[in-house]
Amino acid sequence: MADLDRLLIKLGLDVVPFVRHASGLKLRGYQEAVARAVVRSVVEHQGLSFVVIFPRQSGKNELQAQLQAYLLTLFFGQRAEIVQVSPTWKPQTMNAMYRLEANLSGNLVVKDRWEKHYGHVYQVGSARVTFLSGSPTANIVGATADLLLSVDEAQDIQADKYDKEIAPMAASTNATRVFWGTAWTSNTLLAREEKAALALQRADGVRRVWRLTCEDVAREVPAYGAFVANQVGRLGRNHPMVRTQYYSEDIDAQGGLFQPQRISRLRGLHPPEEKPQLGRIYVMALDVAGEDEEGQDLTGEASRRDATALTIAQVDLAAQSDLPTYRIVQRQLWTGVKHTELYTQLLTTAATWKAKYLVCDATGIGAGLTSFLARSLGARVIPFVFSGKSKSDLGWSFLALVDSGRLIDYAWDEAHPVAFKQLQDLFFSQLSHCHYEIQPGPEKRIQWGVPDGSRDLSSGELVHDDLLISAALLSALDQQSWFLPGPTAIVQAADPLDDMKGF
Repeated sequence: MADLDRLLIKLGLDVVPFVRHASGLKLRGYQEAVARAVVRSVVEHQGLSFVVIFPRQSGKNELQAQLQAYLLTLFFGQRAEIVQVSPTWKPQTMNAMYRLEANLSGNLVVKDRWEKHYGHVYQVGSARVTFLSGSPTANIVGATADLLLSVDEAQDIQADKYDKEIAPMAASTNATRVFWGTAWTSNTLLAREEKAALALQRADGVRRVWRLTCEDVAREVPAYGAFVANQVGRLGRNHPMVRTQYYSEDIDAQGGLFQPQRISRLRGLHPPEEKPQLGRIYVMALDVAGEDEEGQDLTGEASRRDATALTIAQVDLAAQSDLPTYRIVQRQLWTGVKHTELYTQLLTTAATWKAKYLVCDATGIGAGLTSFLARSLGARVIPFVFSGKSKSDLGWSFLALVDSGRLIDYAWDEAHPVAFKQLQDLFFSQLSHCHYEIQPGPEKRIQWGVPDGSRDLSSGELVHDDLLISAALLSALDQQSWFLPGPTAIVQAADPLDDMKGF
């Protein structure tokens, strides 16, 4: 609006020149559009609700801090309240406070005039910003926002928490509201508010929603495009983290984890191997059946109880420039075999294949078998203990292997034992029956596996996930160091969630 621009220029506080000259920082074009819309709504008491969906690491949080510093300066002469809510206190709320402090300290107008109270309130004159945690257990009732209510990472804040405790902060004042975040599932608070804002936007033509992708950011920041290209190469374009965090695409909160397109990426051209080939590196991954699943009668309903499963893969360190590719060459499955016998067979198998690493399920009864294997094989044994968090992390890293093309299954033909095909068919059946559900909250946890009682439609037999889990455990090897030819010999792959930590 022209009147607003003239007013701010008269005060010497137009949002873009002010940020550029007072703090030494410059808003990018896509940030500037958001800043102007929010300031206009605040100054004119419009009470609009905005939704800002930026890709990860594209300047969303820095824009928040600059807006807060700007509004504190603009309204320093009157009592004015801004409330900023983040999903967690540590690290998100603390990071938001650090960013504001940096902006205030580098601001030529207010660098000597701002104060901090109670550890979470920043004040310039009579204007204040109060930082709060929006975690489910945080007690935040009572705060009031009369200028701006800013909800960061709104996709990770529970909708009922917002409705009961956060929304009332702006109710009596009709304060402007901004929901910031990155795309996630279609049932989040962020998605809900975007839908409502889009309906109002269509009705009156006033822009309320900004959903940018990595391609939008890369047009202004070419280096960002190169960064995202690296992530795509590491995780795959269809990995949920790439789709949501960089391309701003919503995903379903639950459903089948391995659709036909994803499964097809696993199918390779290399043959299975009955014995190791000279000059190749091999690894193994073992999913251990629980104690109540050992020694079962192998007839009728019990004939396909969850079994102990071993996946053997050849490691290709040249297929991709800096990450290992795992080519599955053989599987083994044991049902009704005691761990004492398994121990001997596994030692023999590890010696035959000269396995560089053995990832071993060390959960529950698997801990004993893993311990005995570690005594014999030493550091080559990598224990993996399943928990809600560790299985979630394994799920994301397993998807990274599949979506990036770094896990490849063999191509069976009649020249090889039929058992290789039977186990492969069983593995792909488990993939197709695997379901997932993404849990709410900032941890980005995923529950996944084959639901109990699942049956194959053609055979009617029960389907488990022993071979699936065994293959997934190969992704734990990405955390190991691999020695490649040349002077820069050690490569260690990153966790798919690392890019989201601290935001």
